[in-house]
Amino acid sequence: MNNDTVLNLFDRYADDAFRLAYSYLGSRPDAEDVVQDVFVKLIRSDITISKGKEKSYILTMVANRCKDFLGSADNILKAPFDDAVNVGSETDFDEEDTEIYEAVSELPDKLRVAIHLHYYEGYSIKEISDMLDMAPSAVSMRLTRAKELLRKRFAGGSENAG
Repeated sequence: MNNDTVLNLFDRYADDAFRLAYSYLGSRPDAEDVVQDVFVKLIRSDITISKGKEKSYILTMVANRCKDFLGSADNILKAPFDDAVNVGSETDFDEEDTEIYEAVSELPDKLRVAIHLHYYEGYSIKEISDMLDMAPSAVSMRLTRAKELLRKRFAGGSENAG
């Protein structure tokens, strides 16, 4: 793939790739390394990505690289990703959004990644299942479990809001 094409893809999708890597790894430096690895691999390869599938392809590469990284790491990193809200995002989060994002950051890794891809990136269950190489029913179950945990967490706060 030529350098100009990769640079264009980087400009368009690096922030999304970073947020996904960060949701997997919980470490800013590790997430940056994964994103760099993915784009370097694109530069060094003769990969042709179908038009309109670029983001999905890159996020799949990021997810796979994160899995490889976690499989080879001595300790799985579980630090909360507080600064992911501000990294590469042009969206201003209000206090409620930040509270929700923090709650999502405390979910177990597998649930957090499913929530991130579905609600923050807008992918369908089928697309996520393809990216993560798992059955759509497994993705659906992860989303259901994550929503149950979030519902329980916020149930106490909603009773006082009445």
